[in-house]
Amino acid sequence: MRRKVLRLSQSFNEIKDVNLQLAASTSKELVEDPLKSMESSKRWKIKTSYGDIGLKYREDQTVAYVASRMPAVYSACYRVLNEVRRRLPGFSPARVLDFGAGTGSAMWAVREVWPRSLQKINLVEPSQSMQRAGQSLMKNLKNLPLIQSYDSIQSLTKNIKKSDREHDLVIASYVLGEIPSLKDRVTTVRQLWDLTQDVLVLVEPGTPHGFNIISQMRSHILWMEKRKRRKLENALDGTCKDLVTLKSGAFVVAPCAHDGRCPLDNTGKYCHFVQRLERTTSQRAYKRSKGDPLRGFEDEKFCFVAFRRGQRPRESWPLDGMKFETLKEQLARRNPEDLEIDEEDQFETEAEDVPYEDGPVSYDSDIIETDTAITENEEEEEDEEDETTRADLGSGWGRIIYTPVRRGKRVEMNVCRATNREGSDGSFERIVITQSKNPALHHQARRSLWGDLWPY
Repeated sequence: MRRKVLRLSQSFNEIKDVNLQLAASTSKELVEDPLKSMESSKRWKIKTSYGDIGLKYREDQTVAYVASRMPAVYSACYRVLNEVRRRLPGFSPARVLDFGAGTGSAMWAVREVWPRSLQKINLVEPSQSMQRAGQSLMKNLKNLPLIQSYDSIQSLTKNIKKSDREHDLVIASYVLGEIPSLKDRVTTVRQLWDLTQDVLVLVEPGTPHGFNIISQMRSHILWMEKRKRRKLENALDGTCKDLVTLKSGAFVVAPCAHDGRCPLDNTGKYCHFVQRLERTTSQRAYKRSKGDPLRGFEDEKFCFVAFRRGQRPRESWPLDGMKFETLKEQLARRNPEDLEIDEEDQFETEAEDVPYEDGPVSYDSDIIETDTAITENEEEEEDEEDETTRADLGSGWGRIIYTPVRRGKRVEMNVCRATNREGSDGSFERIVITQSKNPALHHQARRSLWGDLWPY
């Protein structure tokens, strides 16, 4: 098994080496203006379907993939789709397209996040060994939606009606990096976007190369829709521009709070997130560490972007009109009478010894509290807040990138946020929140984690 995993890793590295050989000028030209000449327009007429240009899995590689990579891919896809559900609470996909389905990791994640709304799932996977492995995992299961498998996008569009080609959700996870040619990669994403009726999700490994792929595809989709919208506005009169605004365009649902250029491009940093998962028994058997005992978990790094058709809603920023008291103002507002201690309350009054009828009664005050522990009342309050208040899709919510640093009574966070209310531009900033200046935000910042939203 260990040899199979090593051979699979070597195949991934070969694909990565081919991708890194692409010229930066060609990449920039393709993403920014792919239709500026007749010669470049021919590149969209793809001559080979996915599978001929990507990585083909043999039987031994499929076994190695199921044993080593499938749990991590499922965990990352579930984390991404769960974030989409949080950002779009009214979104319930009925028709789903899983491109590069492999053994069905993304399909199982979709079924876990939206179990009731699914009606039909189309899988695109050229590898026959991967298809057989996925079918064996679904064998004898009940209450599954209608699942159809195809070996290419061309086969999908040829065998279904034109009215059925639009999908509520299209997901491509850990597959674009397996396509060596950048031209074919962008062409594939354009085809997936044409098959998307509402939401498109792209997931790649959390590496600099994976981030570059996500950043390129993000820039291209947003550029393409802006260009299309400008053409429609110029062709139609003023009475139809409102309809064009509602029907056309695209915006980023997650992780970005804006639709501008990624502020981390060409900075040496890359936007990624981490999902921790428990290692399986087989993984513990063949994975080795350098002399140290093997941990029972692993951290899967991933990059992603989720698009939605339409225009980003303009909402008021969450902190507009809010005034926060400093710690000094809170102390000055405190009533001195509340600080007085009644000496009689410090001593227990004598009472008759009454035997317990139903056994001793435990009190909440018997529980030892620590600074890091969260009481049950706080958990209930947080649950109520989650149910009543949700972060809107406006540009007022930033995203915490990397782990916040807690130093005494201050918290430092790296936040990607929008710089204007239209969400057309963004920035990557390091903010510092202290308890003395803003106790309320400091209380929230201490509980914030990598990948959480942050209000502005």
